[in-house]
Amino acid sequence: MRFVLTLALFSAAGWSQTAYDLVLKGGHVIDPKNNIDGVMDVAVSGGKIAAVGPNLQGKTMVDAAGLYVTPGLVDLHTHVYFNAGNPDAWAGDNSVQPDAFSFRTGTTTMVDAGSAGWRNFEAFYAGVIARARTRVLAFINIAGLGMITDAVEQADFNAAEVARLARKYKDAVVGVKTAHYQKPDWESVDSAIQAGKLAGIPIMVDFGYFLKERPYWQLVTQRLRPGDITTHMYRAPVPYVDEDGKLYSYLNEARRRGVIFDVGHGGGSFVMRNAVPAVAQGFYPDSISTDLHTGSMNGAMIDMPTTMSKLLAMGMPLQKVIEASTWKPARVIQREELGHLTAGAVADVAVWNLMRGDFGFADAAGAGVKGNQRLFCELTLKDGRVVWDWNGRRAADYKTLDPTYGIRPGIDEIVPPK
Repeated sequence: MRFVLTLALFSAAGWSQTAYDLVLKGGHVIDPKNNIDGVMDVAVSGGKIAAVGPNLQGKTMVDAAGLYVTPGLVDLHTHVYFNAGNPDAWAGDNSVQPDAFSFRTGTTTMVDAGSAGWRNFEAFYAGVIARARTRVLAFINIAGLGMITDAVEQADFNAAEVARLARKYKDAVVGVKTAHYQKPDWESVDSAIQAGKLAGIPIMVDFGYFLKERPYWQLVTQRLRPGDITTHMYRAPVPYVDEDGKLYSYLNEARRRGVIFDVGHGGGSFVMRNAVPAVAQGFYPDSISTDLHTGSMNGAMIDMPTTMSKLLAMGMPLQKVIEASTWKPARVIQREELGHLTAGAVADVAVWNLMRGDFGFADAAGAGVKGNQRLFCELTLKDGRVVWDWNGRRAADYKTLDPTYGIRPGIDEIVPPK
């Protein structure tokens, strides 16, 4: 027994001295999946999380003291079909190049929310998804050409074809999207649900136009299945509180049914008069997302850290904000290998400066709230590689390096003629 105990202690001591590829040292780790919320080290080797704990040693040591360390963000609602060439369209010029906006915001996974439909998804896959360094996943739009226009008036729905593509591209497709439908019937929602059933994946509904013939409360309490997603949850037309300021009961009824509520801030889909009382009464989002596009990024939304900070300013606890930006959305899209720091998981990590001060946050209609905390991304790892380093934390002091560092021997000419 004494021999076994001694061997175990020796093994633990030896493990703690292992030189990992990289160690984030002394940050406050928040990993909701594993119920971690405290100061410790995060070690990375071979592109994977190697260990989370105290006294870890690495070949590269990055000081994270005073910062927060979380899984890389999973943004459930973005638009990144940027190369389609269509003017003033989410499937086109309104989309954002994913690598230009992901890592600097701590985001390692972007989910495109139906920019492409079943007629143009394969072009989107080949031109963007397969080429991005960011992990890009996607909802396929039930409308044939996706979000080329804002007015889907003519049905071009094909549930069987959407399901076929979802199975063919299961590495990337996580759901079916319906958006901006203007007719007073339920055809777009019902067609999306049919495709979701055929492929075994959830649907996301951007209700877009709120009509009396198909009220929102019916969508979330009668139409959507458990695991289906209603995005733009704090959009102005969504009824939230009664004349006494109390949350409408249908919202919690829908949540009990398993319907997922997603922020999807966007350029016009987030108002404080809905979000503030909802958060105050504990109706937090299941997933915090941006609805990123060229309009929202230059408007009140700005980016994921800002959207997360708005929820903080309204009173949502930091741990819940991180969970709704990492582990919860990963589960919603059935990608449970993402959104956490479990040993063996892909090493997608974000390091945050939780700034203290006097900050203001605006909604999509010109209203605002004040807060005293704001998240700012200092460093991002994707697949174990540093892909964003705002403060040069990984860099070595140049005076400690070989005087010829950065020179390719035999290739670069470094000495001028005398």
